[in-house]
Amino acid sequence: MSALLLYLYYEFIVISMIYPTLQHVYTNSIKSYANKPAFTLFHGETLTYADFAQRVETVREVLLGAGLKKGDKVALLSTSMPNWNVCYFATVITGMVIVPILPDFSPDAIVSILEHSEAKALFVSDKLFARIPKEARDTMHVIIRAVNLAVTGGKTAISVPVTAEAPTPAPGDLAAIIYTSGTTSSPKGVMLTHRALCNQLYMVRSLIKVVPEDIFLSILPLSHTYECSLGMLYPFMEGASVVYLGVPPTPASMLPALKEVRPTFMLTVPLIMEKIYTRQVFARFTGNKILKALYKIRFIRRILHRIAGKRLYHTFGGRIRFFGIGGSKINKATEKFLRDARFPYSIGYGLTETAPLIAGAVHPDTYLESTGRVMKGIEVRLADKDSKTGIGELQVKTPCVMEGYFKNPEADEDAFTPDGWFRTKDLALVDNTGRIFIKGRMSNMIVGSSGENIYPEEIESILNQHELVTESLVIQRNGKLVALVYLQDLKQELREQISEVYTDIMNYANSKVSKMSRITGVHEQENGFEKTPTMKIKRYLYTELFNRTGRKSKA
Repeated sequence: MSALLLYLYYEFIVISMIYPTLQHVYTNSIKSYANKPAFTLFHGETLTYADFAQRVETVREVLLGAGLKKGDKVALLSTSMPNWNVCYFATVITGMVIVPILPDFSPDAIVSILEHSEAKALFVSDKLFARIPKEARDTMHVIIRAVNLAVTGGKTAISVPVTAEAPTPAPGDLAAIIYTSGTTSSPKGVMLTHRALCNQLYMVRSLIKVVPEDIFLSILPLSHTYECSLGMLYPFMEGASVVYLGVPPTPASMLPALKEVRPTFMLTVPLIMEKIYTRQVFARFTGNKILKALYKIRFIRRILHRIAGKRLYHTFGGRIRFFGIGGSKINKATEKFLRDARFPYSIGYGLTETAPLIAGAVHPDTYLESTGRVMKGIEVRLADKDSKTGIGELQVKTPCVMEGYFKNPEADEDAFTPDGWFRTKDLALVDNTGRIFIKGRMSNMIVGSSGENIYPEEIESILNQHELVTESLVIQRNGKLVALVYLQDLKQELREQISEVYTDIMNYANSKVSKMSRITGVHEQENGFEKTPTMKIKRYLYTELFNRTGRKSKA
């Protein structure tokens, strides 16, 4: 057979593996992996794929029995657990639309989403039930407890069997409406179709292959697209197993799970690894004057990082082959450590609106400060590119893009260019090898006094490398750059010399940035920053507060 025919045969086989809907994904996995463990709650129950299917069918009957039809919206407010996935699949394979709600949303935001999404049913965990006012609960046809899938309320809930054939979704039907919780104040409902989500699974498969023997340890909220698509749908499609931590990811909760589960796959956000580096690695190697002096020598620092990396790999169970970092940009110093340590980290970039991945780099093909190359099947371009820096707005064409924002045509118009490209509103640079370097959000960019573009995220990355700074935020006030910093666990003797601490932080940052990016003041953020579920600072809160008061925030 000629090389051309072999290539065409390969392309046909691969393309035919794209499932048209999530129902097809579900049916194939239940049939192929019936006796394998699918989802486990750490130190709790384990569901095989067959067990999972039985629960899904039970919940489907409840939804249909309550009078719900194809296209109806079903809200899901719960922490991550195996039954979260049961609720998700019971909804989407019946042609209904799942509306995952982030557990961290305020009661007002939850009520607003329930009303805006026109949800007719609600899955809710016991701890979050109290956040929903009675008036909102009374509008639901049926309310189902996530913990045991029992009906706990609803105005039309019934328990009689449903004899009519259940509806099925088409590729172009909506599967999910996901309300973003970004760094701006108003969440928007992102509409994702079955086709978009299935295309995403196919693309991820070309980036990193999952096999039935893989074990995922899940520590992020399933209601975020990053964890849902890559950490739930993808392993389910390939017959792998997922273990849910069940509690917030702290060192005390993660260490026993890592030791017992010994995962091969994990997804995380930069803040988790940054804390490990800052508190465990950097603090240990700079704990006294001799070590601190040695740590400043590059080749010695690399040796120390390599030693720490071996210990870290062992701490994570000794089997990790994919440690995905996404959701926001990772601190440069932390990434340098991971590279020196030869830890198998991978980087991804995407948005909820693109289901989510646009680009990625899998170990060992990572590159410092790059989110990797665009995935196969996606086109990118830079709009309004700066002639000097080559930086422009990253715009994409992807088969995974959203249909639009639910009931928000004004936002739709702003999200797409006249010729159909999706505007990420991220500023980026693409090098001659195709690697993407994200510089920051367009809305965050600061225009300097001479018209130069300043990217606060780059200054913050340097500030966060200071040994006393845990997190930071750079904003502009009266034409000058100032930094808000969170100084966690500051010793009393340093607290008494806080002015000198601020000066040291400012001098440290200014010695590593260009003249136009130098900060003129440092202010303490005493209680830490409020964040989104993917650990990005809600920048608008502090920009508004600081510009209004001109003083440090105690929010």
